[in-house]
Amino acid sequence: MNSSNLDLDQARFNMVEQQIRTWEVFDLDVLDILQNTPRENFVPDKYKSIAYSEIEIPLDHGVKMLSPMIQGHLLQALEIKNTDVVLEIGTGTGYVTAMLAKLAMHVYSIDFYKEAIALTTKNLKNLNIQNVSTETGDASQGWKDQGPYNAIAVNGSMNEVPQTIKEQLKLGGRLFVIEGKAPTMLAKLITRSGPKQWDEHVLFETTVPPLLNCGATPQFIF
Repeated sequence: MNSSNLDLDQARFNMVEQQIRTWEVFDLDVLDILQNTPRENFVPDKYKSIAYSEIEIPLDHGVKMLSPMIQGHLLQALEIKNTDVVLEIGTGTGYVTAMLAKLAMHVYSIDFYKEAIALTTKNLKNLNIQNVSTETGDASQGWKDQGPYNAIAVNGSMNEVPQTIKEQLKLGGRLFVIEGKAPTMLAKLITRSGPKQWDEHVLFETTVPPLLNCGATPQFIF
């Protein structure tokens, strides 16, 4: 193993122990998956040295990766079980996709950009992750084809969560989403507690660009 690999391994360890844990992500399964998923494989080559920094890394089409802290909270909040079917809205490069797949029975991941789907397919294959189905499309209103779902992960912000997405949750299903408009947005866990009832729990405040067709600025972020 060369020194650059050792540096990245140390950076990954530091991310989990010094960034993720200190932001109240304590789920041991989530921490283990963050520790064992090479984030540097999912960022552009020129950003590999900062793959574990608490920043939003730029991708193509004005897209950015969500920060590690938000990604850790997303995974913890959804409480994914190995029997769960998960919808991911916004695939990006497949980093969150890969971690969801390690927790779930199957993940359906939808992205507006075909280049993102092609890159994700390559990245997942390199890690021998096979329980993911990807598709190019606009999932700003959800993705009914494979629903309902045990969990839905929205990798970006929405001005307001569409009712169509909430209705694609199974009873007891969980939805992670960042809702609102800058400068104040709320990361929320929404749980379907009845046929016509959804309970909301605010996790933290943040500000991230909106998903395509979900806000004033057309942009995906992951």
